[in-house]
Amino acid sequence: MKSLKQTRQDVISCTRCELCKTRTNAVPGKGSSNADVVFVGEAPGRNEDERGEPFVGAAGRILSESLERAGISRDDVYITNVVKCRPPGNRVPKTEEREACSGYLAEELAAIRPSMVCVLGNTAFGSVLGGAEITKYRGKIARKDGQLYFITVHPAATIYNSGLVEVLDGDIARMFSLIRELKNGRDVPVDIEYS
Repeated sequence: MKSLKQTRQDVISCTRCELCKTRTNAVPGKGSSNADVVFVGEAPGRNEDERGEPFVGAAGRILSESLERAGISRDDVYITNVVKCRPPGNRVPKTEEREACSGYLAEELAAIRPSMVCVLGNTAFGSVLGGAEITKYRGKIARKDGQLYFITVHPAATIYNSGLVEVLDGDIARMFSLIRELKNGRDVPVDIEYS
């Protein structure tokens, strides 16, 4: 099994898809290697591409504030994306770009072994679990290959719909409550089972 440090280096030097030609920086995940939760977004945006760090723009600020309201430090979680390089013009990543990066996410999850993976938004939901219609499935827990996933809206969605701030906050608070249940040896309800 690869270490997070090795995966990080592999991401930084990656040339598996065309995005390596247009990026400023590849953006590996960042955070605690002992995190109870790994947040998975879609792809880096302009700020992330410039700095080489995930969720450092407006969506990152919203996520950090939501974590703070839940009493969680950003330093205690791990944050990454399905795709590690910015698609030009912030377009949705193509299928081949998602597939080229899928091994990196698998390595991050294998190294951290989180209690829960928090899937942020439709693109991550589709890439990680093959799902769609985030509004129908947000707030639900899925289990795939023994790993629990919590599905919620992407923080960026709250920029265009301020009513979703309350939704995101409620989901994040509930997810951490469920993680506490797991740590206390209790089962949590699973809404979707993937074989």
